[in-house]
Amino acid sequence: MKIDPDSTVDLSAQIAKAIRDAIIAGDLIVDQRLPSEAELADHFDVSRPTVREALKRLAAQSLIRTQRGATGGAFVNRLRFEDAYAQQVTTSTLLLSMNAVSFDVACEARYALERACAPLSAERRTPDQLATMRAEIHRQGQPGLTDEAFCASDVTFHRALVDGAGNKVLSYQLAGAVEAMQPLMNMITFTARSREAIVALHTDIADAVEARDAPKVDATLIKLEAYTRELAHSVVALKEARKSDGATTRAHGAAKEEQETA
Repeated sequence: MKIDPDSTVDLSAQIAKAIRDAIIAGDLIVDQRLPSEAELADHFDVSRPTVREALKRLAAQSLIRTQRGATGGAFVNRLRFEDAYAQQVTTSTLLLSMNAVSFDVACEARYALERACAPLSAERRTPDQLATMRAEIHRQGQPGLTDEAFCASDVTFHRALVDGAGNKVLSYQLAGAVEAMQPLMNMITFTARSREAIVALHTDIADAVEARDAPKVDATLIKLEAYTRELAHSVVALKEARKSDGATTRAHGAAKEEQETA
């Protein structure tokens, strides 16, 4: 494990990366005890606080765990897919917001990925996952439910559908697609959408999943995507129309003011 002391990259970040790379390469295996802080400081020729900061970075990523006592220390952790969901969602959210990904691109990706799960979910879904979908549909139909709560329920419904595929790799990959892209799409469309229409589509999806009818699940997801795109385009068109009307009103006001001044 090596670092570059002349690099502009923070030393603790370099150490964390070196240890992470060693774990990925299999040089450090699950449950193996890492060298002590003092030994790592000597190895990398840095101070112990720098090593401590590097270990904190690794712990935050669930790559290591610490234990106290005579037999304690830092140990390589077995990273579970569930532990990595949050980081996947955060990364996806940042990518979408920082790179100004268009609504249509995000929508296309999000539903293409979810449709890939549909046949598996129809085949493998558990009673608990189906019950979660039904519970969220019921919640979405409640009067007085806030927009925020409706959006959260929407995400939970689709996560249950994705998790129904029974494939941890797909669930991990779609954590970002559902929990990052779905809120983005909800934020844009919630003012225009019909909750009744969403509930009806969700009900059709749940019915098809319960009947293990994969083609019906896929067809309904296509309908939901089309409806979502239609809503987004109508919202954009309305904003453009309001902007145009505002510009026209300001122009008329300026002309009138100019006439009165003359």
